[in-house]
Amino acid sequence: MSAQKKTRGSAIGRAFAVMSAAISVSAAVENHRRPSNVDLTTLGIDPKAFDRLG
Repeated sequence: MSAQKKTRGSAIGRAFAVMSAAISVSAAVENHRRPSNVDLTTLGIDPKAFDRLG
């Protein structure tokens, strides 16, 4: 597999991971639940900083 195809595949996989995490975090916040640390980290949000919100 060429480096270009590997990079493109990685970018697409990362995009899906970010979208999935965004949907999960959004649903958790709407339902007054705390989002998972993994989803917050995927979005670049420090879980400890999230706890200080609100």
